[in-house]
Amino acid sequence: MSIILLTTVPREEETMWLDALCTLLPGEDIVLPDRIEDKEAVDLAIVANPPQGVLRTLPNLKWIQSLWAGVDALLGDSTLPEAVPLVRLVDPTLARSMAEAVATHVLALHRNLPVYARQQQKSLWLQHELPLASERHVGILGLGEMGLASAIQLTRLGFNVRGWSRSLKSQEDVKCFSGDEGLSQFLQGLDIVVNLLPLTAETKGILSKSLFDQLPQGASLINFGRGGHQVEGDILEALTRGQLSHAVLDVFSQEPLPEENLLWRHRGVTLLPHVAAPTNPKTAADIVTQNIQRYRSSGLIPKAVERSVGY
Repeated sequence: MSIILLTTVPREEETMWLDALCTLLPGEDIVLPDRIEDKEAVDLAIVANPPQGVLRTLPNLKWIQSLWAGVDALLGDSTLPEAVPLVRLVDPTLARSMAEAVATHVLALHRNLPVYARQQQKSLWLQHELPLASERHVGILGLGEMGLASAIQLTRLGFNVRGWSRSLKSQEDVKCFSGDEGLSQFLQGLDIVVNLLPLTAETKGILSKSLFDQLPQGASLINFGRGGHQVEGDILEALTRGQLSHAVLDVFSQEPLPEENLLWRHRGVTLLPHVAAPTNPKTAADIVTQNIQRYRSSGLIPKAVERSVGY
C-alpha cells in the first residue's frame, strides 16, 4: 500500500515534509500526486492544505492525517470524503508554543508596551500606573489543548484567569464557564480576552460588536484562533470608540493580509503574520510517524475529528 502526501504549500516546504517522512518511515511508499501509479493502492493520506477533489479519487483511503492542528479549511471542502476519518495534528509542542505566545502578548498588554511604543514615537516621557498581575482579569475563549496550556501558563505568572468552552471544563486556579448562558458571565470584568477557539459554524464571527460590548470599556483583544472568528469592521469600530483599547491579531480571513487593509496602519493594532504557534516540522513528523506505525501494527486509527462539532 502507498501513502500520498497532498499539499499546496511551497515546493521547498513540501519537499522538506516528504524527506522527513520518508526518513522516519523507510518501509512506507510515500509519494506525491504526480508519482501515483495506482490510486487503488493508496490507503493513507497526509495533507497540508490539500488541493480540492484529489482525496475523493482514492477508492481505498482508510484515513487522512492532517499536518495542521486546525482542520476548519479541510472541513469546509465539499469534496472531502465523508466516510473517511480525518485526524488532526495533536502536538504538545504546539500547545507549549501557543502558551508562550499568549503569555508574551498578555504581558505586553499588562505592562502597557503598546502605549509606551506610541509615546516613543512622540518623544513623550510619561509613566503609567501598573496594576499587579493578580489584578488583571484574563479570559481565554477555548479550553482545548492550547487553551488549557495557555491558562496554566498565565496562572503561573499570577494573572486572574478564567476560561470559556462549549462544554464545561475544570482546571485548578481557572474559573471555567461554558455554553451560551456562561459567555456573558465570562466576559464581565475582563481586561484581556484571548481567542483560541476552533473555527466552527457556531464560533464563526464570534469576535464582533455584540461580544465587545459585553466587555468593560478599554479591554484588549488577542486573536490567535482563526481569521473567520473576527469581524474586522467591528474590531476597527470598537477601537475607534474606545470600547477596545488594543487588538493583537495574528490571523485573518485573507492571508497574506492585503496591503490596503486598514489594520496594517491602525495605531491600536499589533499585527502578526500568523506566527503565534507554527507547526514544528520535526515534532509533527514524529507524531505522524507514530500514528502510522501504530496503525500498521494494530489497525487502530487515531482519534478522528468529530465533524459535527468541527474538531
